[in-house]
Amino acid sequence: MNLNSGRILIVKTTSMGDVVHALPAISDIRRYRPGLTIDWVVEAPFAAIPALHPAVRRVIPIAWRKWRKSLFAAPTRAAIGAARAELRRDDYDLVIDLQGLLKSVMWGVQARGPLAGYDRQSIKEPLAALAYTRMVRVSREAHAVARCRALVSGLLGYQLPDTWPEARPDFGIVPPAFADGDWQPPVLGAALIPCASRPEKLWPEAHWIAIGQRLRRASLTPVVVWGNDEERVRAERIAAGCGGVVPPFLTVAQMAAVLARARQIVGLDTGFSHLAAAFGAPTIGIYCDHEPGLAGITGPGPVASFGGKGQVPSLDEVMGQLEKHLKAR
Repeated sequence: MNLNSGRILIVKTTSMGDVVHALPAISDIRRYRPGLTIDWVVEAPFAAIPALHPAVRRVIPIAWRKWRKSLFAAPTRAAIGAARAELRRDDYDLVIDLQGLLKSVMWGVQARGPLAGYDRQSIKEPLAALAYTRMVRVSREAHAVARCRALVSGLLGYQLPDTWPEARPDFGIVPPAFADGDWQPPVLGAALIPCASRPEKLWPEAHWIAIGQRLRRASLTPVVVWGNDEERVRAERIAAGCGGVVPPFLTVAQMAAVLARARQIVGLDTGFSHLAAAFGAPTIGIYCDHEPGLAGITGPGPVASFGGKGQVPSLDEVMGQLEKHLKAR
């Protein structure tokens, strides 16, 4: 298929890091198939991320994580009906499932257009491939960004460059402006992201404090971010130990505005770290319970990932990389 005009729908609903990893595929479409109109289905908490890309016309938010807890409640049924109506508002020439899961297929088949995705050898959940009218084989050993780009290019019939720098992924997102009344970070600020979905992903607080102190000596004020009450308490301890600042609770859109202006990022394996790197700031990813190989930090600026499954990075490793970034400044 070689679509040069028409509408396509991207289905990539979760999680935050996965949504960020899909952005370069959108930039590729804008470059190689500029006549296409792009809509995107995504979980509501992450809807601000595809909205940052100027090639995305319409973001269709869903709340499946919330809805599945009360499927038979009247408000839930009404919300699902409204989301389904939005999905079916337009006809699509192609619906591309970048998620490769049964839950993403569930939404893709409700749109008005042929559904396409990874083949059975490439996909995360092989049963999902039964719903596709077109499939592309993509290496399971490729980075998540490369997998998304390869799937979309295969479906839309264009060739991606294979030499650097032309092959570098372009995330294409535009830093959002601060709204009136939004909390704003220091002009010379760095971001520390000690947020994790599980305790196994955490890095020692003493290490964070040491990193923050080094940033202070480099005249960068550490902004220690958080997303829930437990993380806020941790952020306050870290900030107190390194002269950093702790923002109030920020939405994803507000956090994007803060991260886009940071001069240096150090973060755990979490969506905000991937989002920060996508804006181009030097970013160091810390992996304490997951291999970074297929989902390591990537972006247009200097990036590095340390650690792995059961391999907690040492302070010396991370500090050494930070010194390289600071020297380059």
